[in-house]
Amino acid sequence: MENGKRIERLGETKYQELFGIHKETFDKMLSVLEEAHNKHQAYKEEQRVGGRPARLSVLDKLIIMVGYYHDYRTMANIAFDYGVSKSRICDAVKWVEQTLIKEGTFSLPSKRQLLKADSTISIALVDVTECETERPKKNKSDHILARRSATQ
Repeated sequence: MENGKRIERLGETKYQELFGIHKETFDKMLSVLEEAHNKHQAYKEEQRVGGRPARLSVLDKLIIMVGYYHDYRTMANIAFDYGVSKSRICDAVKWVEQTLIKEGTFSLPSKRQLLKADSTISIALVDVTECETERPKKNKSDHILARRSATQ
């Protein structure tokens, strides 16, 4: 899956449709993540720390995180698409979240700021609980009666 080439061909409106964010926001997130990744790579080279090369690029990790929150797909489903384990997807989502929050531009306001009297808060509640589907109970006596009547 070559996401780099596919992203280059996307139009401005497709970003909002696919990821739920504008192209400028996506590009800014990507630049922040690449900068953090390059700092980490420089540290690894300086310390001569080895290891296996990453199977997910920085762009892949960003697409995974944005898609995870936009589409509500399971990590197992995403892992199947990328050919990696579910824990690797979880690590990628956490790394992107933490890196963007550390940078400061993409963090949410604190709870204290939201609870100030001069701010207006809009709350939307959505019920997403699972509902049990009613199905008829299997009853052994029904099957036995049917078999007895068929044999006579």
